[in-house]
Amino acid sequence: MAEMTPQVSEVLEKALALSTRERGLLIDHLIESLDAGPAEQGADEAWDEEIKRRIDDIRSGKVEMISGEDVRRRLAARLLNAGK
Repeated sequence: MAEMTPQVSEVLEKALALSTRERGLLIDHLIESLDAGPAEQGADEAWDEEIKRRIDDIRSGKVEMISGEDVRRRLAARLLNAGK
């Protein structure tokens, strides 16, 4: 991990003094600011193609759909077995 500048250290120190709620709001705003830049050229088109491919795979039966409840059940079983 890169070393923090004195300016970043100062901001971090002040941020850690905030309440949990205030830190959450700060995090939300910081993340939004990262997403605010222009999308990479061609990214929208690439996502459109990926979405179409996935829909086609579902409609053709190439992939098996799994319910959200089944996914949660499988993950819970894996987590229980991982701890053994």
